[in-house]
Amino acid sequence: MNEDNVQAKRREHEEQSTSQRSAILGVQYLDTREFENELPLIRDVLDIPVMYKSYMVPLKVSEDRSAYQFAITSQTPQSAMQTMRREYNDKGLNVQFIMISGSAFKAFMNRFDPPREVIYDDIEIAKDGDSDTISQVSQTLNSVGTDRVFDYLIDQADKLGASDIHIENMRDKIRVRMRVDGALHPVADLEKDRYRVIMATLSSRANISTAANNPQSGHMQKDITRGGATHLLNLRVEAVPTMYGQDVVMRLFNFDESLLNLDLLNIPEDQRKQIDEVIAHPRGMVLMVGPTGSGKSTTLYSMLNALNTLDKKLITLEDPIEYGLTGISQIPIDTTSGQNFGDGLRSILRLDPDVVMVGEIRDQDTAKTAIQASITGHLVLSSFHANSTASAFSRMIDLIGQNPIFATAIRLLIAQRLVRRLVDETKQEYTPDDAEIRYIREALDGVELDKIPVNLDGEFKLYKPVPSSDAPFGYKGRVVIMEQMIVDEDIQQFIRGDIGELHAEAIEKAAKSKGMLTLEQVGIIAALRGETTLSEVGRVI
Repeated sequence: MNEDNVQAKRREHEEQSTSQRSAILGVQYLDTREFENELPLIRDVLDIPVMYKSYMVPLKVSEDRSAYQFAITSQTPQSAMQTMRREYNDKGLNVQFIMISGSAFKAFMNRFDPPREVIYDDIEIAKDGDSDTISQVSQTLNSVGTDRVFDYLIDQADKLGASDIHIENMRDKIRVRMRVDGALHPVADLEKDRYRVIMATLSSRANISTAANNPQSGHMQKDITRGGATHLLNLRVEAVPTMYGQDVVMRLFNFDESLLNLDLLNIPEDQRKQIDEVIAHPRGMVLMVGPTGSGKSTTLYSMLNALNTLDKKLITLEDPIEYGLTGISQIPIDTTSGQNFGDGLRSILRLDPDVVMVGEIRDQDTAKTAIQASITGHLVLSSFHANSTASAFSRMIDLIGQNPIFATAIRLLIAQRLVRRLVDETKQEYTPDDAEIRYIREALDGVELDKIPVNLDGEFKLYKPVPSSDAPFGYKGRVVIMEQMIVDEDIQQFIRGDIGELHAEAIEKAAKSKGMLTLEQVGIIAALRGETTLSEVGRVI
């Protein structure tokens, strides 16, 4: 249910309660929803402070100013009504009181006394060693109104395109950092009272206890309005007690279902064909591997969207649900409360799904259940923590043992990372030095020439970032780099143990002989295309 529907239901409930209250008190009730924003205001009858104090607004005055109609609420003191009735009657004037809801009163007062909007400066990300910017942002954050500081911080993080907000307790201050395009940047140093305001807001909105002695997880949503358009921001909140207080990391998921699309991920053509082949014949298992923040969820959701047709039933098990997708049954699994993916997966298989996504395979039970599901006519998508596709096989075998069924089930492994994208308008071309040339040639040795965008035997160029006002580090956005391993008969032999002990290096060598590009190779090729830099590839991989 969207926020508008929630608000409408709350208002309906409030109006019903007000109507019942007015009947008990013997006062006429008025529902003002249809005209509270258009009714002409009568400004010369009551002073603003009196209206606030008595919870009363003038609604109507007769032309000869002999009869007055006032709106009151359930909080209006009886003494205020009695005093006004006596004063008006003594002057030969008629007074009528009509009851309205608290929300209606607020709507009228927002027109009688509009809130004075304060425009705060936008947050800027500081460059290395730039203490002036940090000081300026700190001053802004410490001056934002108490009731707005949390929303201001979230709004600014979204505006900067940050994926995380880190709030960290230090001995004499609170440090705020934001992760933008995968890199963590210092933003501000907060006073302790700002920290208490933020924690109080998290406590009420994300159900995070400020006094807990254990790590906590929470979730909240916020509507962000920018440029006349509104989008829903999902926030996953993680809090952990430290020496000086609760440290908090908020992960921001900018929900826009239309962006969860494989076409928008800029996946190279040959790798996209492999994914399309899996989607065209939905059966077996697809595993996404990579660290937190590598974009695994986005790619998995994009696959789900591509599979989401009227003739298929799709079910997900997630901890927590990061994006709500239309037409897909999404089931939250709270692993902190004792639930696990394995039990959930066994339950949903009875619902006859065509496609199942398991948020993460973490234990032997979930792994074996997922494998069993994938060989009985289901397509199972999941994520798994490993550095590369080959090491994922080693870790999975460690988890479940040598398993011939796994060799039959697994169809595709994708290891993924996100590297920062160079700004095309400002990036600067340069000739690589001897060490860089040697490194590139060695890393791409054996790669088919048509996959390399330059002639490595001749002179070629690389690019470096140039900071600008729009991109203080010379990067904007990120590029997906993928290592994709198709599980063919040769790879299956390794998994079954038919050709000796399973080693990640041997599997990777076999896959590379069939044309697989490693993460490092894909990253270097992206640098040769001018999309990113060698140093960025090295930082991420």
